[in-house]
Amino acid sequence: MKIFDLAATAGFALAFLSLPAYAGGGTAPAGNEPAAVAVPAPVPATRPGSKPQETPPAPAAEAAATGEGQSSGWNAQVATPGGGLVLNEAQADVVRKVNAYFNALGDLKGNFVQIDASNKRMRGKFMVKRPGRFRFDYARPSRQVIISDGEYLAIQDLDLNNEDRVALDQTPFRLLLRKDVDLIRDAKIVEVQESDDQIVVALRDKSPDAPGKIKLFMSTKPEVELKEWITTDAQGLDTRVEISSLDKGEKLDAKLFKIEAVSLNKFHP
Repeated sequence: MKIFDLAATAGFALAFLSLPAYAGGGTAPAGNEPAAVAVPAPVPATRPGSKPQETPPAPAAEAAATGEGQSSGWNAQVATPGGGLVLNEAQADVVRKVNAYFNALGDLKGNFVQIDASNKRMRGKFMVKRPGRFRFDYARPSRQVIISDGEYLAIQDLDLNNEDRVALDQTPFRLLLRKDVDLIRDAKIVEVQESDDQIVVALRDKSPDAPGKIKLFMSTKPEVELKEWITTDAQGLDTRVEISSLDKGEKLDAKLFKIEAVSLNKFHP
């Protein structure tokens, strides 16, 4: 499994190269795939017997990606592959709005739908507790859990009783979950768009240890809010994660983000 596969569902939910081995040992097999995180999300494999479902189009996201309906030229610029934009002041202001959103984010929970490159869907519930912690519980029949404790990110399969683990700093989630989010400082911004009701920012981590790309889609009315993200892996395959029913009012128990032995992990939505 690639590092992208570990990070795409959430996450906050980005695209990356594969690791030669996991922290716990073993060689990463070829292939992709969740989100993916991206979460953002970490991307668990589709379970045997699951049937692909058609994914309805996402007009808002696609319009933003193509620049349709945008009122100004700067907000639809896209950098060359592997490079980054030289931001003008208007673009920098948009990125600062994204920084401000994540820096103000404390505890968050909600529902997610993950759609992979073959249009297969997985659903579940997610929780985020900044800095550094998040959890994605996939609905049955998946029974897979993605957990970050702020130091490591783990993908656990409760049916197969196995786990893959990687350092969080080797995933792009570190950019959005760190204590002080500053994408202008830490990321290569490759796309910036803004319309009356939506912000779209695509970025790559400047660190060579966390390659790949994530595109964030955020509503601006009535307030700035993350709605979905798309992660792109090293083969150019996209995984989309859409989030809904967001709740920022509940203080989440830190124990939910502890990476326990798979056999002891009983929590599931």
